[in-house]
Amino acid sequence: MSAVVLVVGEGLLADRVCGDLSTQYEVIRRTDFEEGVPETTDLVLVLHDTLNPSIHKKSEEVLRPTGIPWLRGFVSYGEGVIGPLVRSKIPGCSQCADKRRLIAGRDRKEMWELEQRFEAHGGISCDAWVSRTGLLQMAHLLESEVQSVLDGNQAHSEGRLCLINLKSLKTSWHSFLPDPLCPVCSRVPDDSPEAARITLQSSPKISPDSYRCRSMDDLQKMLSKDYLDERTGFLNGKMYELTLPFADVSVNLPMFTGDEGVAGRTHSYKVSEATAILEGLERYCGLSPSGKRTVVHDSFRNLEGRALNPLKVGVHSKEQYALPDFPFKPFDMDRSIDWVWGYSFLKECPILVPELLAYYSLGCGGGFVYETSNGCALGGSLEEAIFYGIMEVIERDSFLMTWYAELALPRLDPDSTNDQELKLMIDRVRAVGGYDLHFYNSTMENGIPSVLVLAKNRKKTGLNIISAAGAHLDPLRAAKSSIQELAGMMGILDENLEANREEYVRMYKDSSLVRKMDDHGMLYGLPEAQERLQFLLDDNRPLRTFDEEFKWEAVHADLMDDLRDILQVFGSLNLDVIVVDQTTPEIKQNGLFCVKVLIPGMLPMTFGQHLTRITGLDRVLRVPMELGYKEQPLTLEQLNPYPHPFP
Repeated sequence: MSAVVLVVGEGLLADRVCGDLSTQYEVIRRTDFEEGVPETTDLVLVLHDTLNPSIHKKSEEVLRPTGIPWLRGFVSYGEGVIGPLVRSKIPGCSQCADKRRLIAGRDRKEMWELEQRFEAHGGISCDAWVSRTGLLQMAHLLESEVQSVLDGNQAHSEGRLCLINLKSLKTSWHSFLPDPLCPVCSRVPDDSPEAARITLQSSPKISPDSYRCRSMDDLQKMLSKDYLDERTGFLNGKMYELTLPFADVSVNLPMFTGDEGVAGRTHSYKVSEATAILEGLERYCGLSPSGKRTVVHDSFRNLEGRALNPLKVGVHSKEQYALPDFPFKPFDMDRSIDWVWGYSFLKECPILVPELLAYYSLGCGGGFVYETSNGCALGGSLEEAIFYGIMEVIERDSFLMTWYAELALPRLDPDSTNDQELKLMIDRVRAVGGYDLHFYNSTMENGIPSVLVLAKNRKKTGLNIISAAGAHLDPLRAAKSSIQELAGMMGILDENLEANREEYVRMYKDSSLVRKMDDHGMLYGLPEAQERLQFLLDDNRPLRTFDEEFKWEAVHADLMDDLRDILQVFGSLNLDVIVVDQTTPEIKQNGLFCVKVLIPGMLPMTFGQHLTRITGLDRVLRVPMELGYKEQPLTLEQLNPYPHPFP
């Protein structure tokens, strides 16, 4: 008995496909779904010569309960679109594909508005680029797909779209990831305390000198293939920067509101591309909950005892909240807000965390603080992600502690390490970038190695000083990662400095004008701003060796053991480490994990002088004395009043 194919639609494409398929299969032709779907149907084709989004939504609504697979073909702005093959029990439907294609495309907001209009008013009546030749090409591809599906073979359209330029007939296939928030085919689980509970598992390192549990070679096999595609990709573009001291690759994370570039910098463009993709995945996971559905909406007063007190993570001052047009309001214990479940390692139990602290894009509009990606990290295991999330919190805290308290940190002698790679990196920055590097030990009371690096320009043009920081159990890794970070600004922003010098001079004279991330780094590109960093640049302090300064000695073959050592240190300081699992289905499918680490009491990185967060964080006042930098505790009035130089 031949297979039954239902063709729904009208136009030349539907006519041609019906005619060709009828020689091999039993073909039923309908213009819409009003008559229902015959129970004997093996495959449904939804075919149109124009774009009408409402028809595809209707197809999902009608066909999903039947379990019958279906495939669509249509024309959209001079482009033929085939796919995806939709199976009701497999995530990744037509709506997922359309969203990925829309977000990865240009003018996405305008295109979304057009499609909403078409959906409401019946779509486009005709497409100017439609030609008989183009539709014949589409028909040929559709018929090939039908044969593969009905023969039980793998179809090209499984999880993919075929895009055909109807002018040139150039054809390309593009993979897409299911949308975890798709109302049609996805059902994310409710957030819960049970799911938030963390029991550390063994996470063996790939080698004795590594702090990763999966090799870059292993990750490279799937990163570009699964996540990078110019038309439907999670990430939709990449660019190689050839003028910087190190191999620099940027990839683009497209979002509905705009594009966000993320970069990777290593000694190899291949590795840098993979690093940039991982950075993009991390950024995406931290934007909003996509792996679980937030279900707790209540006030802190009602949740007290089960929830993190937001005042312990540092808030803005009363004076800041009173500023005209300040985007945040003081925290109200009686106001109901959204909460997500995290895990407290100090209390060894799940804990509720304000959603706007766990996902940084939620910090604007109706929130009480400005929150960034501080503490977000991605890893090949949950333990690896937590490890690097903690390192980032430490890195930022050490940098801000140094800045606010103007700590005269010990100067480090990089030659004392006898590390050839570090020496070559320093030489390359000097030769290619034209900068001398100055290294400082910024380790705080936790004892976990932190390094602050200043790059001082040797040339007469360009940014005068660039700063960066790193934290790692291996201080050499902290130093090297700092160098790679600051190298990303060398030469790239010089023209910006010259073109907008007057604006940055005004920022130098009036700190309130420093409003966004880039302003911080550009401000200290001015030679006149160097005086604010003189407490570090003063070279009267003797150079110290790495061995003299860094005392962390425990080395394990398993990241779990490193993590336990770190958690024990924070526990002894009565500092909680709270982890929110941000992992989404898109990265989980490849064994990746993403977390947000919060350590209440440590200084959170903020950008914009008006958004500084130190109220409630008394560590910044007492730790400088505990470490011997100051003779007595500081007062708020004694803290550095200028914008920090973190780029």
